[in-house]
Amino acid sequence: MKNPVPKTQRPTVLLIVVIVFVTPLIKHNAFWIDNSVLFAIFSLFALSVGMSYGQAGILSIATGAFAAIGGFSTAIVTTRYGLSSYLGLLLAIAAPAVLAYPTARIVTRLSPLPLSIATLVLSSIIEIAIREGGDFTGGYIGLSGIPPISIAPTPFSMHILAWACVAFVLFCYCNLMESAFGRAINTVRHDSLRALADGVDVPSVLASFFAISAAVAGLGGWLYAHNLSYLGPDSLDVSVSMQVLLMAIVGGARRPLGPVIGASLLLLIVSELPAAETQGMVFGGALVLILLVAPQGLIGGKLPSLWRRQAGPKAPKREDASKVSLVALEAGEPS
Repeated sequence: MKNPVPKTQRPTVLLIVVIVFVTPLIKHNAFWIDNSVLFAIFSLFALSVGMSYGQAGILSIATGAFAAIGGFSTAIVTTRYGLSSYLGLLLAIAAPAVLAYPTARIVTRLSPLPLSIATLVLSSIIEIAIREGGDFTGGYIGLSGIPPISIAPTPFSMHILAWACVAFVLFCYCNLMESAFGRAINTVRHDSLRALADGVDVPSVLASFFAISAAVAGLGGWLYAHNLSYLGPDSLDVSVSMQVLLMAIVGGARRPLGPVIGASLLLLIVSELPAAETQGMVFGGALVLILLVAPQGLIGGKLPSLWRRQAGPKAPKREDASKVSLVALEAGEPS
């Protein structure tokens, strides 16, 4: 019998099934509802990394900065001007994308290490601009009193909205990677010269995809700001960019569902720790373990490389050994 679920959308369907199963279990637990919203928001950040780094090969350290632009965009229009949070949503998505496109046209010409340093510099510039923004951005104090989203006034409704956003982004992400644009991205990642020969405008394709990933980070920033009702200059800084990069790598940056799994798993572990100071230890240990056992992430590869090294080379089968001996005899060499 033919599977009714398209192969492309199996990650999305799996995510929805898990959400439907887990939601009734945590519905009346305020602690886990709050954590679930945080898991969803960081899943969006990690999906942004999965798109830019996992698919396009752009090692960006500016995910937190793009999320901060999205968060401060909605915080400013809602607290300073009393406008709708949905206008804030449009700005939170558009502003990071508008900044990311020309940035990518410049930095994607660089090799991976200088590229990541360039995005780190961009992130630092944005942090400084937020701190020095005075009353407009709240300066060193930040912005408080950010109103809740009208369709999600309660923690439980925010849980539903946040995971609905994750499912929607994952749905679009899976469809995008199966489109002609997605195939062009894969070609560019593996062989940019082949992509040029096929007529792909490599700088434009990479810049467009980077802008889309920045928009996803901005969406996460929008949810983050309205969920906490406060946004400071240190709320979404470089450390957040590093954390979500690790989350994407741990889960498997090349797989659409990998960043969601990595973000949820690491945040679940951190939520059970006795002190926040151990968070860096957990993230660092998880990265080392994944690089040793499964370099492509938890769902990124078929067989952990460490296990392959331990197993050693396979011994030739009896019939293969006989063929080798026969060839050697025919060539006049000792077997």
